[in-house]
Amino acid sequence: MPLLDRSQLHLLAENCPRRTKYRNYVDELQKKKNTTKSKVRAKVEHVFRVLKRQFGFDRVRYRGRAKNHNRLCACFALVNLYNHRKRLLVQRA
Repeated sequence: MPLLDRSQLHLLAENCPRRTKYRNYVDELQKKKNTTKSKVRAKVEHVFRVLKRQFGFDRVRYRGRAKNHNRLCACFALVNLYNHRKRLLVQRA
């Protein structure tokens, strides 16, 4: 993996939650930023949890990038159906 330059490190540091400067004090602006970041992270990580646990995509199965890419796309389509299953069942009824 190539090393990151300073501009990339700055972007990474900007998008990570910050620790407090003082013992038990976090200013309101920092709290709002951390809340926004954690909401985004929770939504993204939930999709990958479903992909890994429900559909078993924790290792690559095939040799070659194209076959694994096709399997990944199919699994993400299944994850979308899985996440919206309640809405889809209500529409059918």
